[in-house]
Amino acid sequence: MKRVLLLSAYHAASHMRWCRGLMNYLADWEWTLESLPARFFNWRSRSNSLTWGVGDYPQLDQSYDLLVVTSMVDLSALKGFRPGLARVPSVVYFHENQFAYPAREQQQGLLEIQLTSIYTALAADQVVFNSRFNCDSFLAGARALLAKMPDAVPANIIGRIKAKSQVLPVPLEDELFEAQIGRPSTSAPVELLWNHRWEWDKGPERLLMLAEELAERGYLGPGFKLHVVGEQFRQIPEPFNRLRQLLDDHDALGHWGYGESLTDYRDLLARSHAVISTATHDFQGLSMIEAALLGCVPFAPGRLAYPEWFNREHLYTSLPDKPQHEAEKAAAALIQWFYPEGLAGEIAHYPDEDRNQAFLHLSWRELGPLYRDLLT
Repeated sequence: MKRVLLLSAYHAASHMRWCRGLMNYLADWEWTLESLPARFFNWRSRSNSLTWGVGDYPQLDQSYDLLVVTSMVDLSALKGFRPGLARVPSVVYFHENQFAYPAREQQQGLLEIQLTSIYTALAADQVVFNSRFNCDSFLAGARALLAKMPDAVPANIIGRIKAKSQVLPVPLEDELFEAQIGRPSTSAPVELLWNHRWEWDKGPERLLMLAEELAERGYLGPGFKLHVVGEQFRQIPEPFNRLRQLLDDHDALGHWGYGESLTDYRDLLARSHAVISTATHDFQGLSMIEAALLGCVPFAPGRLAYPEWFNREHLYTSLPDKPQHEAEKAAAALIQWFYPEGLAGEIAHYPDEDRNQAFLHLSWRELGPLYRDLLT
């Protein structure tokens, strides 16, 4: 039996889901999972090797056949602190990378975090990304950063990482493919769902602009209702406050906030007409894919990882540097999609009947054997 140590240094929802799915699929292996809570991002990214390397974690000194870590783990330093782990074959899984996040003012420590991710990729025997966009943007970002080093740059760093890299998405649970796809109401209003982390990189200000555009055109309320759900953290971006007030003013407020019940959440997916994204960063878009699988029409900007999963008809015009113009394009596309004859007409555009087949390649049934081969 293979003994595996699995380390998740920033155990957010998508990381939990991946870890759980991996251990469930490879249940014939013996797993030891160690995780750190998803908070204090800058501290966590630079101190996890100190926590695990010097702290009281005797399980890290046990004997293992394989070490699997998420990309937030400072693998090179951890191997220095725990020499026993340096001799164990290792795989790093990149749910995200620190080169493709949208820039924020006063983003401290970014250089150190980016360099650490390069160290981790070099220290691993295999490097895995959840999308081609993630892989390509990491390699391009690392190449650009190394080009800025004033001197003493080792040769072929990017080539070494690329040679041991591959793409394996976070799989969807097989049970989702057996679920009955919902059939939303044919009467107005259309129910839109925004289901992302409540943070800046998911574009809350762009979501607000989109809602304002729908309101200005007379469709917010009588034509569209908006559910806003997803994982929340200690600080919630200010645009959410203005968005809630706008939805209240137009009688367009649906479910608001994080839902504790998975059953209730999936019921919400089943009755919603469309799932939308306004993100300026998404390395896979698992919440969008899951919602599309369960019956929502996906509506995402034509950027990031979305073109890898969705057909062109489900991608609205991407204008990263012109958010207001992008919101105008997105609002016009939504109205044309669902109300081609105006508010007086019936709602159009429903999910395809063969949606299960469209996403089957992202199931554990299809991807699980690839994970077993990789880790074996």
